[in-house]
Amino acid sequence: MIDKNLFRIDKIRSVLIGLVGLGILQALLIIGQAYFLSKGISALWNGETVVSQTMPLVWFFTCFFGRQLVLYIRDKSLDKYAYKEARKVRQQLLQKIFRLGPNFVQKEGTGNMVTMTIEGIDQVENYITLILPKLTNMMVIPWIILLFVFTQDIRSGVILLLVFPIIILFMIILGYAARAKADRQYEGFQLLSNHFLDSLRGIETLYFLGLSKKYEKKVHEMSEDYRKATMSTLKIAILSTFALDFFTTLSVAIVAVFLGFKLMNGQIELWPALTTLVLAPDFFLPLRDFSNDYHATLDGGNTLKSIFSILDQKELANDETVDLKGSWNESDKLSLKNMSLKYNESQEGTTLTDISFDWQGSGKIGIVGLSGSGKSTLIKLLGGFLEATKPNIHINQSAMTNLHKKAWQDQLFYIPQDPYIFHGSLKENITFYRPDASFEECAEAVKQAGLIDVIEELPEGWDTVIGEGGHLLSGGQYQRIAVARALLDKERNILLFDEPTAHLDVETEYELKETILPLFENKLVFFATHRLHWMREMDYILVMEDGKIVEQGTYHELRAKNGTYQHFVNQLKGGL
Repeated sequence: MIDKNLFRIDKIRSVLIGLVGLGILQALLIIGQAYFLSKGISALWNGETVVSQTMPLVWFFTCFFGRQLVLYIRDKSLDKYAYKEARKVRQQLLQKIFRLGPNFVQKEGTGNMVTMTIEGIDQVENYITLILPKLTNMMVIPWIILLFVFTQDIRSGVILLLVFPIIILFMIILGYAARAKADRQYEGFQLLSNHFLDSLRGIETLYFLGLSKKYEKKVHEMSEDYRKATMSTLKIAILSTFALDFFTTLSVAIVAVFLGFKLMNGQIELWPALTTLVLAPDFFLPLRDFSNDYHATLDGGNTLKSIFSILDQKELANDETVDLKGSWNESDKLSLKNMSLKYNESQEGTTLTDISFDWQGSGKIGIVGLSGSGKSTLIKLLGGFLEATKPNIHINQSAMTNLHKKAWQDQLFYIPQDPYIFHGSLKENITFYRPDASFEECAEAVKQAGLIDVIEELPEGWDTVIGEGGHLLSGGQYQRIAVARALLDKERNILLFDEPTAHLDVETEYELKETILPLFENKLVFFATHRLHWMREMDYILVMEDGKIVEQGTYHELRAKNGTYQHFVNQLKGGL
């Protein structure tokens, strides 16, 4: 009925207590409405004047407007609370995803993560505003009304008491059916989000390869599956609404019939009979409200469960200390000693095996190998997103299983194949890590990154909106923006590059190379690529194959060995 994860939201118990109090007040006002309205009508039926019933009417309208005021205060307060807490949950989710790293996002699907952090949080907000008041009203209001009905007419109270659990049982059965349908619908929504976003990202490539029609058909099929799941859920929702309305209407009719017989036989006065009849629909109203909105809250409940399942994900161990004081300097040393890792515990074998490597101070380390050799995995390990099987990673005198340490990661700058460009102005994208940077600093970084001509061509210069839904730029221009970010942030002394030029043509790559090389000065650089012309610029090269470092040394040492590196060079030349 209610997801237990809801109780993990801040101050939720205090909110529930407040809603229970408002529910009690609302129940008393409902009873007051029915009582004074019935009293006035009964008096008029018995021949009294309208003027004589001024006070009952005043009390009736007081209860009526009081009830509306309670609802207004409740809804405004709950909306404010839900908005605030939903934003907190979004912040926690984003921070958690950032800590879990790119592997987790890749496994769960980028589309799913984006949808969850945007639309999903809105669904959670809607879930809070709907489920809490409906649930507390259903738990409080009917029973207070029932107690009052028993004081007016015991038989009517018994009828209401007997019908209520029957309706609850029937709604539980339909609720389980609706939840199963909603779970299938939510899974379809996740698949559709991931598939659509992946197809959208690669639409140009798919078009050039002649596969766009095939993927268009696939997206259509997944959309149809989602539509069918949605319609199936709606069928259950409509059926449950019909059943609830039927049973509650039938129950009120039964109460009315028995009250009518009693009135005709003189066994009850008009006033209590009318009060009971007016209260009977209000007895079922909280249940009907809850049922009507129950199906609307299923998506929010599923999203909340998914969000907290992510928040409960195990993070990399962070209990080791790091022997690193201040910025990385020439006396600092990084060592990997027979280091191995695997992506998850269920995986057979390891992804990286017996990796050994030592380096001190600044320098440029190239990492080469064919696709699948482990280059990107090693970069992710150095970025602090993966964990070794044993504490075989050493920084100075500290041994650890992973590099997910603030002292290390605060000095990292990571440039992947596809740097992320946010929906915002060009300046906002460049100053993302340094929002306080001066215009002179930005201009210098832009000049070094070779973006001057790009800015001059943009319709609004620095203020041109780029990224999703904005002005489109080329892959090389996106890489230059990433380089400008790195140039602007001079405090980071460790740079990680993971195939930064993999999708660029040769001319663009050579232009970008001139921009990137000045970044390497006096920094520790790890550069993973299969473009071998970069290796001439490296101080040291690691050659990887099947998750192992099979050869390492300087460029000239590896060429002189005529070993794995030279074989790799020959392979690429043969491919060309």
